[in-house]
Amino acid sequence: MTEKLLSELTTAQVGGPAKTYVRATSEAEIIEAVSAADAAGEPVLIVGGGSNLLVSDEGFNGTVVHIASEGVEVLPIPACGGANVRVQAGTIWDDFVKLSIENEWVGPAALSGIPGTVGATPVQNVGAYGVEVGEFIASVRTWDREKNTRKTFASADLRFGYRDSVLKRATVNGSPRYVVLTVDFQFTLGSLSSPIRYAELARSLGVEPGQRAESALVRQKVLELRGSKGMVLNPEDRDTFSTGSFFTNPIVPRSTLDSLPEGAPNFPVVVKTSPFTAGVEDSDHVKLSAAWLIQHAGFEKGFGLEGESREIAQGRASLSTKHTLAITNRGGASAEDIFAIARAVRDGVRERFGVTLVPEPVVVNGEI
Repeated sequence: MTEKLLSELTTAQVGGPAKTYVRATSEAEIIEAVSAADAAGEPVLIVGGGSNLLVSDEGFNGTVVHIASEGVEVLPIPACGGANVRVQAGTIWDDFVKLSIENEWVGPAALSGIPGTVGATPVQNVGAYGVEVGEFIASVRTWDREKNTRKTFASADLRFGYRDSVLKRATVNGSPRYVVLTVDFQFTLGSLSSPIRYAELARSLGVEPGQRAESALVRQKVLELRGSKGMVLNPEDRDTFSTGSFFTNPIVPRSTLDSLPEGAPNFPVVVKTSPFTAGVEDSDHVKLSAAWLIQHAGFEKGFGLEGESREIAQGRASLSTKHTLAITNRGGASAEDIFAIARAVRDGVRERFGVTLVPEPVVVNGEI
């Protein structure tokens, strides 16, 4: 146990001190740290890569368990062929994506460049460029803090949704009930990617949506696209000191389109009843573009706060200069600086369009 500032553990580099900090490098250490804190009645904060976490300047008055277990194990091949792979929760996600391409495990290439750890991906059902991690998760082993026992979830039991899962919704004493220990993936084999669903990525690859491309090339193009938007961690680029996309794309009743400008982008909402089916379209709802709403509510790239004004300012915090969805630490920002930008954007979009944006990162001991 050592003293630690949460700003040292998060990609936005904000957050005050942890009362107690434990770095857990194995499954046993994770369970021991969490169980000891629960037995003592201490609040618990689970931290992986810190890429989806904003902690207040006051910090966290409890035990921070830093998940640092690493390892990839290839399991016996299933009867249906392909590959089964078990990954420790603290493994760096992008390292695993790179490994999957080297081993011709089909699926994760479009999720290249996403910061954080493997254990965090099923909680949020991480997704990008038309792919979600839940599509190739077979099961997740967890520590159930309520029953003090290990619990394994089959993919169907995780009830994956848009940036959502049972793991995200279930809580105990205000924090996640289930702590991810390992994630099992099931892949088909091949050098070609899964079908390319995202138009921007398809254009960069020179293919039509629905076609496949070499997974290594998909990774290269995704890293280029994400890099152009400041969405790949780079210590020399302040636009990457963020939590990535700050707001989720809102899912709203279809009738909401009547109050939006003609041409406002919207996308179908697909509901999956099983991880093995394509899903069906929800005819009553549509998904809007949070980035479009932000920009058309008057918030341009680089928007910052100077006193009470809404002038673009390269101060301590601002919207990314590359992408309106990220709120960046320009250097020396406090958590409150980032919260203030988020509130201004959220309130401005609601005032202009009547749509309330929902933050994607987990906010600890603070309010937006």
